[in-house]
Amino acid sequence: MKLFAIGFGQAGGKIIDLLLEYDKKTGQSSIARALAINTAKTDLMGLTQIPMEDRLLIGQTVSKGHGIGADNEMGAKIATDDIYTIQSAVDARGTHMTEAFLVAAGLGGGTGSGGAPVIARRLKKLYSEPVYGLGILPSNEEGSLYSLNAARSLMTFIKEVDALFLFDNDSWKKEGTTIVESYQYINEEIARRLGIILGAGEAPRSPKGVVGESVIDSSEIINTLKGGEISVIGYAREEAQRVGLLGKLRNMFRRKTSIESLDSTTKVVSLVRRAAMGRLTMPCDIKSAEKALVLIAGPPEQLSRVGTEKARLWLEDAIGGGEVRGGDYPIPGSKYVAGVVLLSGVSNVPRIKELQQLAIDAQVRMAEFSEKKGERIEELMNAEDLQPLF
Repeated sequence: MKLFAIGFGQAGGKIIDLLLEYDKKTGQSSIARALAINTAKTDLMGLTQIPMEDRLLIGQTVSKGHGIGADNEMGAKIATDDIYTIQSAVDARGTHMTEAFLVAAGLGGGTGSGGAPVIARRLKKLYSEPVYGLGILPSNEEGSLYSLNAARSLMTFIKEVDALFLFDNDSWKKEGTTIVESYQYINEEIARRLGIILGAGEAPRSPKGVVGESVIDSSEIINTLKGGEISVIGYAREEAQRVGLLGKLRNMFRRKTSIESLDSTTKVVSLVRRAAMGRLTMPCDIKSAEKALVLIAGPPEQLSRVGTEKARLWLEDAIGGGEVRGGDYPIPGSKYVAGVVLLSGVSNVPRIKELQQLAIDAQVRMAEFSEKKGERIEELMNAEDLQPLF
């Protein structure tokens, strides 16, 4: 699947940077074009994979290149004021190879949470290709202001994209690690899960065509996400069975025994169950999903058409009969067999309700603080012993 990927703000830029790195490691080419946009020059300079000419600094008259803190209203204003500059940067890089756009941002800060919905709205207006969002929710430890920003940004962002991938920092933070280490781990998890899905339509080809049982293409991913609003991704993997050169040659000229077929089928179904019922990018009730996609990635000789079909039927039953697609992503030489589950149109997400309540509480506290501050200033101004400055 060919994407024009845009990272807005610090978190968004890092995610796109890691997706490009994943492309290089796996030999994929799912990121056709990439652009990092920020109000902080140091954040742009910290990227390693996105070329310097694809890093855009905006809002310089306001931020002077130093960022805007956690002011997402200012982030939205800067993106709106500089929208033609951003649009020109997208047009200059070309969109003729693009099958979809991806706008990634952290929703708790200022630049990304404010600016991402603005650019998503512009892309939807100008292009016929679907526009997807990737939003990173802050953990509760980051404070009430970040929760308020995330709740407000989420409400806007979800209206401006065809589907919004959500990743919850609160569910993925690692105990005993620094914030920087924890964020690096989280970003790598996002890149791995999203990278496999995006790369599915770009499966390696042999002289005789695609090597695989039932290969997924981009249209199936697009149709799964269509009208899906909130989307989450599940992932599970295990080491691939090692097969030597002689074994590979032998497998080319013989059929699998019934025991071998049963074993590979069981492995695939087990992986999909673990992916769907285990650690999702955003904890949710999978029964509330409207659509889903099952993807089995790994060495071509260890993929099972029967296993994928049984896993698809299991997931169809698990989400209550919704629309479920399934297929393979053959990766010659891979050390792992992975099961990936994409759930689209998820509606029962407790974390979002929690975030909205935190945001409401934060607004109440801010209003009370402003009121008390006003009372204190009035008391000072009315003090009898208050002396004028001049």
